[in-house]
Amino acid sequence: MTNKAIIVNTGGGYDKVTVSTHIAAEPKSGEITVRLHANSLNYHDFAVVSGMWGPTEPRIPMADGAGVVTAVGDGVTEFAVGDHVVSTFFPTWVSGEPLVEGFATTPGDGVDGYAREVVTTTATGFTHAPKTWSHVESSTLTTAALTAWRALMSDDALKPGDTVLVQGTGGVSIFALQFAKMAGATVIATSSSDEKLEKLKALGADHLINYRKVLNWGEVAREITHNRGVDHVIEVGGPTTLNQSMLAARVGGHISVIGILTGLSGDFSIVTALIKQLRLQGLIVGNRTQQQDMIKAIDANKMRPIVDKVFPLENIVEAFRYQESNQHFGKICLEM
Repeated sequence: MTNKAIIVNTGGGYDKVTVSTHIAAEPKSGEITVRLHANSLNYHDFAVVSGMWGPTEPRIPMADGAGVVTAVGDGVTEFAVGDHVVSTFFPTWVSGEPLVEGFATTPGDGVDGYAREVVTTTATGFTHAPKTWSHVESSTLTTAALTAWRALMSDDALKPGDTVLVQGTGGVSIFALQFAKMAGATVIATSSSDEKLEKLKALGADHLINYRKVLNWGEVAREITHNRGVDHVIEVGGPTTLNQSMLAARVGGHISVIGILTGLSGDFSIVTALIKQLRLQGLIVGNRTQQQDMIKAIDANKMRPIVDKVFPLENIVEAFRYQESNQHFGKICLEM
């Protein structure tokens, strides 16, 4: 069957994005076919599509996909026709310690992704979606939500009464805020926009810091904790923000090093990391079992994602330009 697909040609760049067609094969043993209905945008997808990390050959982009199972191959017992599903970022990393390095197996990067109407792939490439979520809502989980969940619940063991610092209003940080409040933690939120800070407050943030007005926000965050320091930092800024994150953290605190929004390299204080015995954990999303655990928690707590804006699939470039404008609060999605 021939279906619509977005192609990013070799090297990437908005001028190399085309609307094309793709043939979805019948599922073989261990495979499923999914009619996709939605994607969500992440910084990693932006890097591929914009040409920052352009593909070395024509590629269907987008790691996050949600839809409905339309066929199952021999041996597949986990899924049935009609099931609502959402993609996994590392289809080959089912459980346990990290087994992958880089993005060679990641849909939308090393292999074709989900900016298309139909896909046939291994059954481990998807999990069941939350029971009451729309396809657009479910598409927000694969990258941003699982990154936040792993950071707080798997790499660390967030407890009621802990303090979490989140940076900005992108998908990872907002999901981290929601998961932290779900677990009974106190949240300190930073943003350069007072308007966005008020939105974070409405989601449950306990303390707000405008980092553009308060340059020493790490010290201020520590003062908020009566100088104990925060238990966990969701570090999405990168080189420019890491030193402030270390100042904010408690002795033995956990800093999840996730993002590169301020660059790929830079200087940071080794002395601060040593003296405070900090745990700096680099991470890229998570495994399939962690995603299943996260979705169980979402269902149990009746949580909903924050979706800012939805674009038609054909308007993928417009969606990424909107992401670049930094106007959004929460997730930007595509709908088929």
